[in-house]
Amino acid sequence: MYGKALAQTAGTAVIRAADAEILPFEFRQQANAFSRYVDELKKLAKEMRDEVLERHRQIDEGVFAATADPRKRFVPPVKEEVPPFLNFAPLENASAFLTDAATRYEKAQDRAASVRHAIPSLDKKLIESERRLTHAAGLPNRPWFKHLIYAPGLYTGYAVKTLPGVREAIEQKKWKEAEQEILRAAEAIRSEAEVILSAAEELERMAEKNVVRQKSHAD
Repeated sequence: MYGKALAQTAGTAVIRAADAEILPFEFRQQANAFSRYVDELKKLAKEMRDEVLERHRQIDEGVFAATADPRKRFVPPVKEEVPPFLNFAPLENASAFLTDAATRYEKAQDRAASVRHAIPSLDKKLIESERRLTHAAGLPNRPWFKHLIYAPGLYTGYAVKTLPGVREAIEQKKWKEAEQEILRAAEAIRSEAEVILSAAEELERMAEKNVVRQKSHAD
């Protein structure tokens, strides 16, 4: 059943792309998803920090010793490093830039709706947009996974992790690595946004030329 549904979906997508004058790419939903992923990471980092601070409070107040079973050997927990405040600004800024680029591209698509011929240079940019989300060095400990936004989790089998380099570094409390991965992911998103912005500008030029041509024919 799943194989049939997958084949039908993939086949429809291929036919739709093959028959399109301009590849039917849409970026607003992607931009919204990326923004949500960043919010999830910020929440994860805050929860981990709050959890450690709460445990430290309980240790200082003797909560564990007070609730320990006196008939059993008790080893009180020790304090661990408090997770630092991570700088998510690069990811937030890149995500906002992508949202702006996606919005402009959507508007350019509407303006260029009357274009009825293929634009190979534009299609090339649209194809390139997804490739900008990869990195030649791959993910930490998994250089064969090149995509910086989506990848199977290191310990989750096929279950996906979003912004995996950042997320897994936070989960493993590798704070320096988390900062580095934030910068890498932000650069990838910004790079994609630049391609989308370039595609929007090309569509805008095509739409303007089309308007001028139509006015010329009307005169």
